[in-house]
Amino acid sequence: AVEYLIPSHFGFCLGVKNAIERAYETLAANPGRRVFMLSELIHNPFVNEDLYRRGLRYLQTDKGVPFTVAGTPLKPGDPTKLTWDTLTPDDIVIIPAFGATDEDKAKLVRKGIAVYPYDATCMLVEKVWKAARSYGREGYTVIIHGKVEHEETKATFSNTQRNAPAVIVRNLAEVEELAKIITSTDPVERQRFYQLFAGKHTDGFDVNTDLERIAVVNQTTLLMNETLAIIERLRLAFTTRFGADGAARVGGGGRRDTLCYATQVNQDALGRALEAPLHAAFVIGGVNSSNTYQLYRLCAEKLGNFAYFIQSERNINSIASCEHFVFPAQGTKAAGHTENRPLWPGNDAPLPRRILITGGASCPDGLIQQVIARINGFFDPATLRSIDDVVADLERDL
Repeated sequence: AVEYLIPSHFGFCLGVKNAIERAYETLAANPGRRVFMLSELIHNPFVNEDLYRRGLRYLQTDKGVPFTVAGTPLKPGDPTKLTWDTLTPDDIVIIPAFGATDEDKAKLVRKGIAVYPYDATCMLVEKVWKAARSYGREGYTVIIHGKVEHEETKATFSNTQRNAPAVIVRNLAEVEELAKIITSTDPVERQRFYQLFAGKHTDGFDVNTDLERIAVVNQTTLLMNETLAIIERLRLAFTTRFGADGAARVGGGGRRDTLCYATQVNQDALGRALEAPLHAAFVIGGVNSSNTYQLYRLCAEKLGNFAYFIQSERNINSIASCEHFVFPAQGTKAAGHTENRPLWPGNDAPLPRRILITGGASCPDGLIQQVIARINGFFDPATLRSIDDVVADLERDL
């Protein structure tokens, strides 16, 4: 009744695995101490809720809003005491896989809390920081391809500003505006930089001197092709301004590649899987997971409304409908929302259904199993093959 297509790579990356193990081990080894996570461990509500039940607490939301002692995000004018204010040297604070800003680390140090032993920053995020540091020492201004509100991009920006001027760009549309400023000799046009990139550049950024040489690094969970397109557009802008030697003024994407290989292999494997004929695709991950959204974008390009961004099997209501999460539009502060969609093109279509399932870097394998079990439950058991039969066929084919 159903044929499932699973990409060769999906789910947890090494950085997420390390952060999760660090959290569980820390809780188990310190039963008498308070254990906090700086912000969400990973962008998966099921993992975070399980750790919360075991005693882990958070100091701030994924957007950096501090929690009160009552466990709610601080609201303007709220006089309630913050959890930050209750920290003592005996408490433990784990740095999540996304990393932390210098400002947050300094606050912890001033509280007498050891940071290094409980730092679960992904090694590939740290690789981005090292690349940005090297570019800064060589005289480049660092262009960060990322989402300004994302924890990882905030941490990268914070680490970069110690060594170089920096500016955050979200997508090709923003880079197009930056390219116009780079190529223009009109002082009025160049001053537009401060309006277009307000809150996205380092203090003291000088548009007349800090856009002479640039290098690009990125939020590790974004699409590789988009980052490479950004680099190429900036090289074209510098060639337009400085002539044939202009491209050499743009670094990034080469010897200090800052793309996450785990995210990239998930995307590449999904791209290959999407070449097959399909009725629908389910992409599983947290609603604030950037890398999961990038996987969904690839599916939606092929399957349109029959690509679904879900958090678990609970979002599949019936054989007729699914709760799909609509990611907020880029560049807006609007929250995402769910909408009900038909589960696939027509229930009277001939069987079997061909369904692709994949998960983001913060999706446990068990959720993929549960989605398969949920979909199988819509069909007569007599139309389904046993696991043993499927495995036997696979082994014979090998």
